[in-house]
Amino acid sequence: MTQPDLWHLHVVDDDAAFRRSLLFLLESMGWEVTGHASGPEFLAACPEPDERIGCLLLDIRMPQMSGLELQRTLGERGWTTPVVFITGHGDVELAVQAMKQGAFDFLEKPFKDQRLLDVVSAALRQHEATLQRDSRTREAHEALARLSPREAEVALLVARGLPNKLVARELDISEKTVHIHRQHVMEKLGIGSAAELARVVLRADPGALD
Repeated sequence: MTQPDLWHLHVVDDDAAFRRSLLFLLESMGWEVTGHASGPEFLAACPEPDERIGCLLLDIRMPQMSGLELQRTLGERGWTTPVVFITGHGDVELAVQAMKQGAFDFLEKPFKDQRLLDVVSAALRQHEATLQRDSRTREAHEALARLSPREAEVALLVARGLPNKLVARELDISEKTVHIHRQHVMEKLGIGSAAELARVVLRADPGALD
């Protein structure tokens, strides 16, 4: 997983002077930052989701492609990077729409430098948490994929808290067979208890034990 100090920020704003000021401020904090004059320019440079990009700062009003249009396009392409919108006076309604579409936050001009830095820092923390969660989910899926179909059935019932006797009755197999499958599950997943097994199952699918 990408380390926080390697994250890249992108600013998309058609106002060249304002864009340069944002780049200077963000770079002064040690972040790597790239500016783009339009949504299409950003999409040309970054056509696919990139987890190294920790935050996107988008102007909500731009001539070629609005910030909202860019946000929707990114969502369609599978981006989960936090988006912070830069809005002008009177754009609160648009900002609310952006938040409903999943934006992390919005800043209304004029804003204080520290306010921007605080919001970006919070967005980066969210990005890190999302990457960690996604990584745990992938690891859980990969671990459970190593189980045979019967082991997977046993694992799910054990994770739900059923003792071996009830698992055997549920699957119409012997209790001894359940014990063997249970041992294999624990060995393959590198765990030692039903509680740990439940944790792995829930990481792979939060609704699996409902």
